[in-house]
Amino acid sequence: MIWWKIVGIVIVITITIGLIEVSESLRFDLQSGHTKCISEDVKSNSMTVGKYHIVNPNEGTPLPDTHKLTVRVTSPYGSNYHTADKVDSGQYAFTAVEAGDYMACFWSEDHKPPTTVTVDFDWKTGVAAKDWGSVAKKGSIDVMELELKKLLDTINSIHEEMFYLRDREEEMQALNRSTNSRMYWLSLLSLFICLSVAGLQVWHLKTFFERKKLL
Repeated sequence: MIWWKIVGIVIVITITIGLIEVSESLRFDLQSGHTKCISEDVKSNSMTVGKYHIVNPNEGTPLPDTHKLTVRVTSPYGSNYHTADKVDSGQYAFTAVEAGDYMACFWSEDHKPPTTVTVDFDWKTGVAAKDWGSVAKKGSIDVMELELKKLLDTINSIHEEMFYLRDREEEMQALNRSTNSRMYWLSLLSLFICLSVAGLQVWHLKTFFERKKLL
């Protein structure tokens, strides 16, 4: 009975981690002379890893010389975290200092006639970026303990994400309050200007008619 409970817990943990730990893995085509950028929202102090490679159109043969990429990964404030020139594959890993949208841009050199390269790109952040294989080898832990460690890290990540979203919500509320206050004072200023202009027009017409002795 206890054994079946343990198996059930492991299954639930595995399914939970599988649902939560989603990485940005995709494949896209890039024409020569063009650039494609992919963004990812990364929290500060979060680990992020990425790897990319050009798919060989003819398996078993070397890649053509035209199949090269220039890659650059930057932070929301323009800090450069990874640069690679004219490569067919590469990888990067860093801990984000700034929170926000990080950008990975891929550029293919212009060729005549134009060529199209297919790129496989895998981007992981947070818990998904952790090398659990190394953790298991270093700690010599069993499967059950490893899954529990994964679940604990996932829960901590969700907890941090909730605090991060709460801080973002407070920032947005503060921005809304500030905007509403400015709009209120702007409306009052606009009303004052309109009334002043109307008063000046009435005064001008009154003095004009009095000068012409029409009043």
